[in-house]
Amino acid sequence: MSTAPVAGNPEITVSRTLARARAALEATSGTARLDAEVLLAQALGWSRVRLLAHSGASLDPARACRFEALVERRRDGEPIAYITGRREFWSLDLAVTPDTLIPRPETEHLVEAVLGVVAEDGTATIADVGTGAGTVALALALERPRSFVLGSDHSAVAVAVARANAVRLGAGNVSFIVADACAALAPRRWSVIVSNPPYVAEHDPHLLTGDVRFEPRAALVAGPRGLAMLETLARQGPARLTDGGWLVLEHGHDQGPAVRALLSRAGLGAIETIRDLSGNERVTLGRRAPTGR
Repeated sequence: MSTAPVAGNPEITVSRTLARARAALEATSGTARLDAEVLLAQALGWSRVRLLAHSGASLDPARACRFEALVERRRDGEPIAYITGRREFWSLDLAVTPDTLIPRPETEHLVEAVLGVVAEDGTATIADVGTGAGTVALALALERPRSFVLGSDHSAVAVAVARANAVRLGAGNVSFIVADACAALAPRRWSVIVSNPPYVAEHDPHLLTGDVRFEPRAALVAGPRGLAMLETLARQGPARLTDGGWLVLEHGHDQGPAVRALLSRAGLGAIETIRDLSGNERVTLGRRAPTGR
């Protein structure tokens, strides 16, 4: 791709276009400047670095029009990830669609928790239940290349996105299948079962605001208290663990006590909860007792 600025109307420059877009987005977005830069880079097919380096470049009307359409979508609340079709997670550039949950920074604590119990040179078997775009499964597969990772999701469309991400990232030690809950796990036993399941209560007011309005409801909502899928994983998961294996679950900021109780009733030990960067309880894990203990 040429590095020359786009030829166009000298009155329509990158800097002026960004300024107008920021003003248009400020009423609906707390990240108006970043949003404008990401969307203009998308419209031009440029990187953000190149965009800022050519702030005085003029834009041709067709690309300016394309950018305005993207800004309108963002003004209507559509998530940046769905507009661009991309989201970074664990330094991986992942394709996402409205059929997949948008990867969030707090889920990196889930990845960290699994890496903490799987040796760097280990040959673990890891199952990611509710994989979506393959977010957690791919991060783990690339960090632990000698391990085998299976990602499952009830959505065939999401699994197709995950498979495409795996091919693009060159992750050869991961597979994805369509399956509900823990159905994909039998008859094998797993070193780690990990999940970022739906954990939002069905009447939570946050479902009416922000990006979640556009995300697949089935990937967010789990019954009246948001615990339905967490209960299923705690009930079915331990039987599919190897001796000494781990169940690792992401959950809501106020669900830590409930999840610890679920894992304890399931007979797991070494139960621990990890807090996210905001200080909220975010990930809880428990271990099936090794043989002879």
